[in-house]
Amino acid sequence: MTVYLALLRGINVGGKNKIKMADLRHVLESIGLNRVETYIQSGNVLFESDDEEDTLRKKIENEIETIFGFPVVVVLRTAAELERVIRVCPFSEEEIKEAEWANSEGESLYVALLTHPPLKQKMDDLNRFKSGEDDCRIVNRDIYLLLRHSIRHSKLANHLQKLDVPATIRNWKTMNRLHTLAKSRTDKE
Repeated sequence: MTVYLALLRGINVGGKNKIKMADLRHVLESIGLNRVETYIQSGNVLFESDDEEDTLRKKIENEIETIFGFPVVVVLRTAAELERVIRVCPFSEEEIKEAEWANSEGESLYVALLTHPPLKQKMDDLNRFKSGEDDCRIVNRDIYLLLRHSIRHSKLANHLQKLDVPATIRNWKTMNRLHTLAKSRTDKE
């Protein structure tokens, strides 16, 4: 079985689209996913399945909308893809430290995980919002964001929706924790 990570976009944020993690686990187990485990309240789910990504994404999105009554974008990565996200970070340690030093408002390194790569023209349009404060680099269907101020005030981050690709964003600490959880499963195989 393949170890997957499902990243749900926009749940339990600002009192909207509330889903209790115990309820989410139960729903995902009811559609045949194995060893379902959630991490924090923002919709990070590890599970195992033999199904293909597109089939799984549609199945999960449909079941969440049916049970909870609102649509949710689900982005999937396998444990191997998640490991690659961590391993190929395009920013140097020096660049990350510099951004962290400048940023007194929170995290500096984020990853926007997309369901599929954006069109080159759309990515070129997004690149216009890069600045001395905000930088991004795309690797396959992941966009690494390096911010020197809060993500809430980032013009670059706020324009990600213009890529016209479903996406969700996680900070680097969360990505590393999810990688550790996924790795613990694959190391046991």
